[in-house]
Amino acid sequence: MTKRLDYNQVAPNGVKALGGVYGYIMQSGVPAELVDLVYLRVSQINNCAYCLDMHTRDLIKRGVKIEKLALVQAWAEAGHLFSKRERAALAWAETVTRVSETGIPDQAFQAARAVFEEKELVDLTIAIGLMNAYNRLAIGFRNTPQAVLES
Repeated sequence: MTKRLDYNQVAPNGVKALGGVYGYIMQSGVPAELVDLVYLRVSQINNCAYCLDMHTRDLIKRGVKIEKLALVQAWAEAGHLFSKRERAALAWAETVTRVSETGIPDQAFQAARAVFEEKELVDLTIAIGLMNAYNRLAIGFRNTPQAVLES
């Protein structure tokens, strides 16, 4: 896979604006590990190798065990391995990322709202939207995952 272009060089102000949103999310009060789990799940849905590599590395640095990381894609079947908040965040990430298929039904909103305060849910949704944007940049312009560069 060959990188198509370096969007950081082509549109640095646009990338900087996305970085501002990332900064907001990281100070929002939503736990960083939860945000990274959501970023990983969104990247799995979108098949973004660059982001999968990056967020897996981030979660490992945060001390998340590989056994848990291996089951993020199957979180609903992983029982108590994922907390109630993690399961709610991952379910919300899936329905929001697949909005064209799901329409984000009332039932999904009510389930997320039962676990998260309003601001947390808005912040999670911003994080999900941000990761979808980053995935589209990385996939569209063929960013190379660090794992490939190291091999």
